[in-house]
Amino acid sequence: MKIWHYLIIRNSFLKKDLSKMKIKITSDTSCDMTPELIQKYNIGLLPIPVMLGEKEYRDGVDVTVADLYDYIDKTGQLPKTASYSPVEAEEFFRTQLATDGGYDAIVHFSLSSGISSICQNAMIASGEFENKVFVVDSLSLSTGVALQVIRASEMAKQGLTASKIFEEIMAARPLVQVSFVLDKLKMLYKGGRCSALALFGANLLNIKPSIIMKDGKLGVGKKFRGRYAECVMGYVEDILANNPNFDKKRVFLTHTDTDPSIVEAVRKRLTSVFDEVLETTAGCTIACHCGKNTLGILFYNKPEK
Repeated sequence: MKIWHYLIIRNSFLKKDLSKMKIKITSDTSCDMTPELIQKYNIGLLPIPVMLGEKEYRDGVDVTVADLYDYIDKTGQLPKTASYSPVEAEEFFRTQLATDGGYDAIVHFSLSSGISSICQNAMIASGEFENKVFVVDSLSLSTGVALQVIRASEMAKQGLTASKIFEEIMAARPLVQVSFVLDKLKMLYKGGRCSALALFGANLLNIKPSIIMKDGKLGVGKKFRGRYAECVMGYVEDILANNPNFDKKRVFLTHTDTDPSIVEAVRKRLTSVFDEVLETTAGCTIACHCGKNTLGILFYNKPEK
């Protein structure tokens, strides 16, 4: 074979049409996406282990939020989330790469490394797939992860490479706004995330605290006082007022078994300012720590000019 012929073949191989590369977007189940959204954006899901006593289950596969509440009512004990192993993550990535006729690469989203070792195990597993598995530490949870997952899926459909998607998503992570307002602190107290004194004071003064995500970790935000319905609307107005540069494209309204009338009032308010309002019910990760009557609005801010 002549050298010039060899070089043509070699270069055409190296310059594979990137627009035809198939990129799979995956996430662990902390993203709290509905089945409809998972199907729409073709997302692969890696279940997070949930412990009910000594028994281990898989979030969204063989345990539901209703199962968690039933377990708490019957035992008085708090369920716990655990971490899948690097071996389990490796098997998941290998399976996902082989689905639908095969994918060239995966961009995987993980629950924040600031609150779980799940991300670290996913990163360890990705080392078995050279330049094929890109793990995003979402620095988020619940639909704060879903926002990033959907954005990545849209980029994949536009033909961006896995490395470019990873780069763009990582740059936009600080713009994701994640917060919830709680009715009761009982679950946080049981989980050791608030003191008995804080629990007593909140109950006595009818305080409904908000929980915010900052730098990948959970902290206490503004505290609201009064009936839960009023506090929720106060929380919504406060979040919108303090984020005047929010991206109107999409917002998640995510809750745990919250009064439908409250959810509808929030939806109506959000519809007046956002183009797309996506309602989801929080999964086991949120339910384990926050309990019923927890509601959050999650969205991107626009980058500063």
